[in-house]
Order: sequence, then C-alpha cells, then structure tokens
Amino acid sequence: MANTLTQLEQTILNRRGADPSMSYVASLFARGRPKIAEKLGEEAVETVIASLSGDRGALVGEAADLLFHLCVLLADADITVADVLAELDRREGISGIAEKAARNPQA
Repeated sequence: MANTLTQLEQTILNRRGADPSMSYVASLFARGRPKIAEKLGEEAVETVIASLSGDRGALVGEAADLLFHLCVLLADADITVADVLAELDRREGISGIAEKAARNPQA
C-alpha cells in the first residue's frame, strides 16, 4: 500500500504545475486549498454513504477517491505520505484512547 500511495503522491506532484484545463490535479491546485479541502469533505461524505449502502464496490471506489483527494491536500500542505506513515508508525502499540488524551489534555 505504501508504494501505491507513494506512486500516487509522485503523480500528483508531477501534475501540480500542469495546465489546469488538461489535468484534474492541476485544476484542484489552481483553485486553492479551500477547494481541495471542500472536495476532500465531499469524498468523505460519499465514503460514509457508500459504507452504509452495503455495496462493497461503491465503498472501495469512494475510499479510493477519498485517499486520492487526501493526497492532493497533503501535497498542497507540503506534507508527504511518508510523514503520515511515520506518524502512524509512532502511534503503533499506543492505545487510541491514550494517544488522543495525550494530544488534547482538556478532552
């Protein structure tokens, strides 16, 4: 999976400066982070809806769209997939409850 995400990340970076009329990725970057974030939110909602439909294929497709748009947002923020995977590695073996409490002591 990491290799697939790394390849996707590279494709996104390669298309970042392309002609927005010729590249969906370039068109997202041209519209800015608010539009990228909005698109990610739309895909998140569609993923939730697909998960409730019971249609495995729909959920797989929407999850792929969600990961794609997350990678675009990360690239726009100059955060790499490796950065995110390193954070997941850091959290390995830590209780989710304990990890969340450590991030937000007031919660």
